[in-house]
Amino acid sequence: MTQLIPNRSLMDFELPLHYRKRTPRLRGDLGDFSKDDLLPPLCQLDGQEPFADVYACWNDAGLYIGYSVDNKTRRPKCDPKAYWKSDVLRLCIDTRDARNIKRASRYCQAFYALPLGGGRGGREPIAASHKIQRAREDAPTVPPGVLPVASRVSNEGYTLELHLPAEHLSGFDPAEHPRIGFYYMIEDSELGQQALTVGDDLYWYVDPSTWATAVLVR
Repeated sequence: MTQLIPNRSLMDFELPLHYRKRTPRLRGDLGDFSKDDLLPPLCQLDGQEPFADVYACWNDAGLYIGYSVDNKTRRPKCDPKAYWKSDVLRLCIDTRDARNIKRASRYCQAFYALPLGGGRGGREPIAASHKIQRAREDAPTVPPGVLPVASRVSNEGYTLELHLPAEHLSGFDPAEHPRIGFYYMIEDSELGQQALTVGDDLYWYVDPSTWATAVLVR
């Protein structure tokens, strides 16, 4: 029987993001992330097996996210001009964790990162931010080429690492606001979607109340 209401939509999730005194180096190999940075595969609550390992941590310089995808039979397909149709990481942050709002505030931002599509010949990773649909207020956007990103790609899979600098996170203030809204969606043309909480049918790309809470712990 098809499950009409995802289990994750009935829960409020709170996840720790651990402080890293030493800034992770972005080399595309996840070597500077630790097992403490591995996010739980909440998709299993809805009977889905994860195809990506996702890591996240923070320090005063901002947020760091990395993930790896294996068991592919071809290289990812990426188009920065239509990133939403690509093999892509989608990431949402709310630096005020206003879990009761249905439309984004100026503290809410949406980012994307592609393992390919940037640089000469589209062989380099690329990341940027975009406006959130139906937002009450828009946060400043970050154009391509500003956010540090690294990847390694093969026919069998790829890894990607992304840094969101504090100066590009609207209202980032870990001392006063250590709880932030946090969401990711990994889309893969072969393997499908892996979401932290809910999927497209519950409009995560519009509604910040569908995101989880990440606690910036030291």
